[in-house]
Amino acid sequence: MPTADSDLNMKASVVLKPEKYVPPWSNVSSGSKISGLATVDQVMVEERAASFTKRSIKTTTKLAGLKMVISMMDLTTLEGKDTPGRVAYLCSKALQPGEAKYGTPACAAVCVYPNMVPYARRFLGSDAPVKVASVATGFPSGQYPLRTRLEETRRAVADGADEIDMVIDRNAFLIGDHGKVFDEIAQVQQACGAAHLKVILETGELVTYDNVRLASRIAMEAGADFIKTSTGKVQPAATMPVTLVMLEAIRDYFYETGIRIGMKPAGGIRTSKQALAYLVMLRETLGDDWLTPDLFRIGASTLLNDVLMQIGKTADGNYQGADYFSLP
Repeated sequence: MPTADSDLNMKASVVLKPEKYVPPWSNVSSGSKISGLATVDQVMVEERAASFTKRSIKTTTKLAGLKMVISMMDLTTLEGKDTPGRVAYLCSKALQPGEAKYGTPACAAVCVYPNMVPYARRFLGSDAPVKVASVATGFPSGQYPLRTRLEETRRAVADGADEIDMVIDRNAFLIGDHGKVFDEIAQVQQACGAAHLKVILETGELVTYDNVRLASRIAMEAGADFIKTSTGKVQPAATMPVTLVMLEAIRDYFYETGIRIGMKPAGGIRTSKQALAYLVMLRETLGDDWLTPDLFRIGASTLLNDVLMQIGKTADGNYQGADYFSLP
């Protein structure tokens, strides 16, 4: 069993999709309800999730873990007041989050609205280590006609988005039209072309852990590269128990298919201590191969500054005040 003090900086290996694998729900049609997954044990999930918050991480491993958190971060601004200047500033911070002396890596991506994608792409250029991610498909509600959502996806990709964060139709899911949810994810995946697809479940609206597990499975079967907890606009957003349910769904899917699916908790992760607990949970549930930005992201807007303060404290022995760090 891996421990929290083990080296977190492990390289992911590659597993190819089996050629003959056929998703069992590939022929599901709109109007169909999917069932048959095992019921989630709520007590065990919540107890196990709580246990990950109690691990002690020593100084050297903590510093490596904090830098890994930065490398996995989707630095996000999704506000009505977003401007090209604000997005350019976000990109600048994502490229160089902290002082050079601390050796902090670049963030994995910036996440913006579709209209802001051209500005992010222009600032970052074509070969930056930071990806451009864009929410789409009628974010955050998903209550738009499918044709509109697909066009928004295609436009964001054409404007330079490397990744699309889509939202599922929770209305369709909650009334039991699982076939419609599956079909729409599959169509968005096709609209993404070469861009990676993260599927937002909006777990705060799915009510039960069983629903979270089922929605996770549908998204993976339909072609998601990542599954993601939340938009950040609904409370509760990411929680440890919900993320654990999704990680276990990814693990089971991997055991069945050999396909690695990424995970992105988003919303509500504001402190370094929380972020490190998520890494411990990730490692002990899915193993070293998922300890890479290719398979794990954290959606955040305020987390970065707390991580930078903790890196300064760990490296220098004293805290810098919040005023030393720029927003967000």
